Amino acid sequence: MQIEGVEVTDLGGEAPDFSIWGMFWQADIVVQLVIITLLLMSVLSWAVIVHKFLKIRALKKSADDFEEKFWSGNSLEDIMRQIGNGVDNPLAAIFVAAMKEWKKSVSGKKSVMDKMNLQDRIGKVMRVTMNKEMSAIESHTSYLASVGSVAPFIGLFGTVWGIMNSFTAIAVTSNTSLAVVAPGIAEALLATALGLVAAIPAVVFYNRLVNEMTRYSGRLEGFSDEFAAYLSRQLDERG
Repeated sequence: MQIEGVEVTDLGGEAPDFSIWGMFWQADIVVQLVIITLLLMSVLSWAVIVHKFLKIRALKKSADDFEEKFWSGNSLEDIMRQIGNGVDNPLAAIFVAAMKEWKKSVSGKKSVMDKMNLQDRIGKVMRVTMNKEMSAIESHTSYLASVGSVAPFIGLFGTVWGIMNSFTAIAVTSNTSLAVVAPGIAEALLATALGLVAAIPAVVFYNRLVNEMTRYSGRLEGFSDEFAAYLSRQLDERG
């Protein structure tokens, strides 16, 4: 047919839908699986990111509350009674572990060797507790690193597959028009974009979380050293 003197070929069928939803439904099953995988990876990444930042904020607040209680001048026994079974942050867990070892070992006068052994045991107990607490804090964080590394390659796989579909369509129809090539290329670019959408936030927030956890780990180490020094002075005063 002709429109204002321009001949238009009726190819039959409907024009491709280039909305994101339309491209998904028109895509090959392999590209659809790639898109679904990347979307799931992105959703899980954001779940981990939000959970970890909320957890770190809560840990910082509880650590501030505990340090205020610790340096308030109350005796160690009073602090232990206040904590009871409600150990809700790593600083309190380190404190309780050290105090339990202290109570087991301190009785009567100690020789120099006994004091050194006790200090060493308390130091080990605090290090083990700190490592255990940091392992719990860092759990699932490596998932973000994995998404940042793998998602672009999954998107690239979808890209290659979509381009292959475009070349296959050209070979089958012997037609190099944009109407034949565009759908496959659109699928390919959608997979690439989703790979980057999943990977970029994962990498950015993974680095941010690592920095936050490193600072928090340094805070735990600082408290452990201060508390170990405090207990050492207490041991010297006991003779």
